[in-house]
Amino acid sequence: MKTALTIAGSDSGGGAGIQADLKAFAANGVFGMSAITAITAQNTVEVRSVQDIDIAIIKDQISAVFDDINVDAVKIGMLSSAETVEAVASELERYQPEHVVLDPVMVSKGGHHLLKEQAVEALINKMLPLATIITPNIPEAEVLANMVIQTREDMEKACIKIGAMGVGAVLLKGGHLEGEPEDLFYDGENFHWIPGKRIHTKNTHGTGCTLSSAIAANLAKGKSMLDAVREAKKYILIAIENSLSLGNGHGPTHHFYELYDKAGLTIKR
Repeated sequence: MKTALTIAGSDSGGGAGIQADLKAFAANGVFGMSAITAITAQNTVEVRSVQDIDIAIIKDQISAVFDDINVDAVKIGMLSSAETVEAVASELERYQPEHVVLDPVMVSKGGHHLLKEQAVEALINKMLPLATIITPNIPEAEVLANMVIQTREDMEKACIKIGAMGVGAVLLKGGHLEGEPEDLFYDGENFHWIPGKRIHTKNTHGTGCTLSSAIAANLAKGKSMLDAVREAKKYILIAIENSLSLGNGHGPTHHFYELYDKAGLTIKR
């Protein structure tokens, strides 16, 4: 069975982070493993507090997996501090996984900053050159590319700037622009626009985590980069269309909707 390792923060509310990653791995047919970088006390409304995991424990989690189990793909999520970025980067340099999907988690849906300012430079210098693909949304891409993004042309320029930082490919998510959301995939040479459908729901907690994890799962199964992205987009669209109205804020996507549907199970959303 193919495998994927998520290196990310834990979400006590279950909708994002490690919890979302493992659900997305399972739903997309790979065995999921995890290395927790931070513990967040959060729900659908807020992030109440964050506790970074000790660097030695982070590195031990990663090495414990790699030393025993074949890792077909790695998904990187919340790294929080420069020290964490550097620790994870050193382990990836040591084990050289074939596929690394980097989701540059910076701000939660509720506006809580999950990546410290001093960690952004470390992310650019240490992590981007190790990534097979990075999956920023527009606000994250604006930070990484140091520019304002308001048009499709701006998205193309940002992809070129981010790609020049050493990352293999860029998937720039266009959901923050008006109109139907179109994502832009850039492989260093060619652009591919991936059409989307705007789902009018507030229940979008963990969509970025889920998308990047689905990409990692598809890469682990041997799909090409572009096909992995396209299949992941189809998966996240279904998960958002059937999202769950849990809690008082941004509810989670439904990671297992297709499995529930096949089993004839119905869920009151």
